Formats: sequence, structure tokens, C-alpha cells
Amino acid sequence: MRYWVETLGCAKNQVDSEKLAGRLQAEGYEPATAPSSADLVVVNTCAFVEAARQESVDAILELAGARRAGARLAVTGCLAERYGRELADALPEVDVVAGFGQPVTLRGSSFDLLNLPRPPATAPWAYVKVAEGCDRRCGFCAIPSFRGRQRSRPAEAILDEIERLGVQEVVLVAQDLASYGRDLGGKALERLVPAVAERVRRVRLLYLYPSELSDGLIDVIGRTGCPYFDLSLQHASRPHLRRMRRWGAGDRFLERIAAIRERCPDAALRSSFIVGYPGETEEDHDQLLAFLEEAELDWAGFFPFSKEEGTLAAELPGQVPGEIVAERLAECSEVQDPITARRRLSLVGTTATVLVDAPGVARSHREAPEIDGVVHVPADLAVGGWQRVKVTSACGPDVEAEPV
Repeated sequence: MRYWVETLGCAKNQVDSEKLAGRLQAEGYEPATAPSSADLVVVNTCAFVEAARQESVDAILELAGARRAGARLAVTGCLAERYGRELADALPEVDVVAGFGQPVTLRGSSFDLLNLPRPPATAPWAYVKVAEGCDRRCGFCAIPSFRGRQRSRPAEAILDEIERLGVQEVVLVAQDLASYGRDLGGKALERLVPAVAERVRRVRLLYLYPSELSDGLIDVIGRTGCPYFDLSLQHASRPHLRRMRRWGAGDRFLERIAAIRERCPDAALRSSFIVGYPGETEEDHDQLLAFLEEAELDWAGFFPFSKEEGTLAAELPGQVPGEIVAERLAECSEVQDPITARRRLSLVGTTATVLVDAPGVARSHREAPEIDGVVHVPADLAVGGWQRVKVTSACGPDVEAEPV
């Protein structure tokens, strides 16, 4: 029996798919080389925003048509958890709609997806999910409604998984990473990160809520040798962030960014921002643009507001017209793209230690996998190896480098 798992959405979904693959292999399945040769096709879906839901449905329908005769099609992940019965009724092509921890093989008992073992990694790096769910109630986010409250994994289980993966770099992820361990009786990220750093050469953290980023945590991250800070900011206008049920303001964020750069002069910073959340005024938008210019982040992503059923924002007045959202998105990119290009250009002539991910493609501490630019290196450098390089040129988000 052969299986194929199609993964959509975020890094946390990728971890779930790998754990699901490990479960299937334990049940006797072998990985297929293509969906058309699989006996079981699994689609791990995303339901974060409308565009992601549509992508998930499109993938389900495409794989339903591509599977061989007699093959089973199972749908799991966020879309299945959030719209299980509706999804099953709307898509008769699907044999099983299974939420988190439910069997997708048409046999067997339920399981805890968060704590399933997973097979060794096939790349030099891997995401590791340290918690599931979220205790925050941001106005735009429906995740707590179907992922539940935060549930942190014991540190021992996380470290055991990391040792079994056999990777050079670990990327820690969670819906609210900086709050890891709070449900276990105390914030434990500052203890977990050094323990991970003892087992792999590079540890990277994604999705840090800014109010939880203490000086102590900044120092812990800096000591790992990977001063990469992915801050979940979402906007810069204080009143608008209050509408979002978010902490902070542009001036407070700038103070935190300054503290990071003071403590970690080689730090790379990333964030993401929602444009067009209900009530966003031109003044709010102008504050965001001004913040971007002053913050000079290495990386930034901008996303249009998506009206999500069951969230506070779905019922708020002041919905921003789509054409205005598109204009504001373009203006954000017009500000940020040159900043990213300048910061990449400033690296020319400097040296860095990179991890070679694939022939000709590597990353330093400044580039998170799959979301940032890359370091182009000679194709003969060994994949999975570390190399000291000198940056020779830059083009947009990417740089070229040669071994020192």
C-alpha cells in the first residue's frame, strides 16, 4: 500500500504532514512517487483565510481527478477541522474528512497528532512544532476556534524528536511561540532554546509575539549564533492595533527593535502586516508606512484582511473597500522592497557561515527557509554541509557568494 500527502498552508501544517506520514508508515504504508500511484491520497488543508481555503478546495478536486481507480482520498487539517460536515457534504469525491488526530486510513483509532513520532528529515533542516493552539483572541484570527487553547509539548519530547530528525538546523514553530510552556506552569522558551542549541548547530524561532520578547529571550536567541527575530507585529498604529485586539504600537516596536540591534548587532528581523482590517484609516496606514521606513526590517510580508466567520472582525463596521486595500498593499511594498534590497546589498563584501540546503542554494542566519531570500553558492558544495562564504553581489532578496 502506498500513500501521498499533499500539504498546504504554514510550517505547522508541514510538521503535521510529516507526523502523519510517520503514522502511515507505521501502519505499513510506503510513500508513493506521485499521487497517481498512491492507494491513499491525503490532503492536509489550510483554512486560515479565504484564499487558503479556496486553494485547499482546488487541490482536493485536482487530486480527486488525478488519483488512480480505487484509490482513497482523505482530507485533514484546518479545513477538515473547521468545516468537517459541510466539507463532506459539498465534496462527494472525498472518502474521509478527518479533523486533527482522527484516523485518515479508514481504520485504526484516534491519535494525538502533536506528539506523534515522525520519520528522519530529508533536508538539512526541519520545522519542529513545540505547541498547538493559542490563548490569544486577536480580532482577525479564527485559529483558536478550531486549534483550541495552547497546549505545549514537554521539553523532553521536543528534544527527543530533534535528536531523531538528524538535521543541522531546527526551526521552532507554534501559533504563539514566545508563550511556550505557560500552560505547563511557566514560560519555558528561554530554557528550551539553549537545550535545542546543544543538539543542533542552528536553532531559529518563528512567530514571536512582541510583548513576550524580553531582554532575556533576546539574549538567549543571540547566544545561539542565529540572531533572527520574526516578530508578529501586524500593524503600527496604536488605536488600530487595539481594534485588532493586539498589544503594542509603532513607537514601542521601534524600541524593541533598537534593543534587539543593540544586543545583537548582526540581527536579522522579519515581520508581517495585515492591510485593510476594518476601521483602518488613511492615518493608520500612513503610520504603518512611516514605521516601515524607520524600522528598516530585513524582511516583511503584507497580507489583505480576510473576513473570517466567527471572529470579532467579521462583524465590525468600517470594512475597507477592496480597491483601497490593493492600493495600500502596493504602497507598503513600494516602501519595503527597496529597504530589503538595500539591506541585502549592504552584505556585499561581508562573510557568513551558510548551511547548504540544495545544490547551489544555501542560507545564513539571515534567511529563514521557504520565506526569505537565499544565498546562491557554487553547485559543487556538499548539501547539508556548512561553508564560510563571502558575499560577492546582491539582486533583490538574494545574494551570490563564494567560499572563503
